Amino acid sequence: MVKGFARFLACDLLRRNTSVRSCFYHSKGKMSEKTVQARRLEGVDENIWVEFVSLTAAYKAVNLGQGFPNFPPPDFVREAFMEAVGREDTSVHQYTRAFGHPRLVSILARFFGKLLGREVDPQTNVLVTVGAYQALFCCFQALVDDGDEVIIIEPYFDCYEPMVKMAGGTPVFIPLRLKAAAGGKLISSRDWQLDPTELEAKFTSRTKAIVLNSPNNPLGKVFSKQEMEVIAALCAKHDVLCFSDEVYEWLVYDGNRHTRIASLPGMWDRTVTIGSAGKTFSATGWKVGWAIGPDRLLKHLRTVHQNSVYHCPTAAQEAVARAFEIEFDRFGQPGSYFVQLPRELQKKRDLLIQHLLAAGMKPIVPEGTYFLMADLSAFKADLPDPPPDSDEPYDSRFVKWMIQNKGLAAIPVSAFYSSLQKKNFSHLIRFCFAKEEATLEAAGDILQKWSQPKPSP
Repeated sequence: MVKGFARFLACDLLRRNTSVRSCFYHSKGKMSEKTVQARRLEGVDENIWVEFVSLTAAYKAVNLGQGFPNFPPPDFVREAFMEAVGREDTSVHQYTRAFGHPRLVSILARFFGKLLGREVDPQTNVLVTVGAYQALFCCFQALVDDGDEVIIIEPYFDCYEPMVKMAGGTPVFIPLRLKAAAGGKLISSRDWQLDPTELEAKFTSRTKAIVLNSPNNPLGKVFSKQEMEVIAALCAKHDVLCFSDEVYEWLVYDGNRHTRIASLPGMWDRTVTIGSAGKTFSATGWKVGWAIGPDRLLKHLRTVHQNSVYHCPTAAQEAVARAFEIEFDRFGQPGSYFVQLPRELQKKRDLLIQHLLAAGMKPIVPEGTYFLMADLSAFKADLPDPPPDSDEPYDSRFVKWMIQNKGLAAIPVSAFYSSLQKKNFSHLIRFCFAKEEATLEAAGDILQKWSQPKPSP
């Protein structure tokens, strides 16, 4: 037993080293080691959410960092879940169809078929996934091969880059560039634009796909139909796929409209559209997402799905299906949750903007999503100087200091940029305003006290 425990300790020490090793034993009981190559995983294991979520919890900070509502889903959605798990029919507690619960894929096909202006087959054009996150993973794993290039628009949700690399692809970055706001107005997310000439130069014979995220996280930009037509034309010209992350499709403000790129001429056959019940119905913990697209693409996603998670929770799918059925019947009417939710969130956005302005930060007004970015350039904070050998961006150090010293959490925007661009955008941080009013007011109180001048000694 002592020898066995010693071997366990030896293996544990080996695992703690920077290289991953496996332990093997010769017939005489001697240990040898073999380095295990974690193919494609090196350099993609860093995750900002682990660090900042843990820090927020440790300091019990007011959490405007993570992108989830701290208010409940609407009553009809919660009732749909309780009805699903409370009825006599026990099938909802067991396995359902691997690629999507029949009731859910049926209503998703009807709902999005109407929005896309085309027939959508529930069996071949819809795949239900464990949140939009798994839908994205299936896209990259199924459709990106060794040596393929994938164009990513900056700023971008941080999982796109490592997922491309894990599939063996090469991310190619194109920035949204800030244009001057007119007439001294606050900068808006619409002032950040793609340069069509610069974008076209990113397309090569190796380009496999472009990732489009509209409304965009973290910026809140809602790409206009004209901007999408430019992207669509380049995809058609170069025979390139589009992975369209549309999880915030219902969260659009100030009279802006969300355009689905798959609805544009020639784009259905080359687009995978990704959605989220979590963002749609304010229930992010349910982890129900989907991918919609042509069978020629989705059949490959189904292969990845069935050989990884295989199946999604039945009860949550049943509840989401019922919620969509209700919304389908009242679509576009004043009582629709899809009409009410953006109105409520726009009020929350505007409240947070007021608090940030009063504190001396410069918010960038988002057209959509849960998020807004704020410019720290003119904001004064007593941060300690970084260590001489530190390459941590200023926004990351600022947010950590703010959590620890002010009790307010945000996310550094440099986390949403490629390594070459991080320091160019380290004067920005991202706040989430999809919170109860009391939470936003608590954040406002912190900002107000922070910005007040200190009394003279």
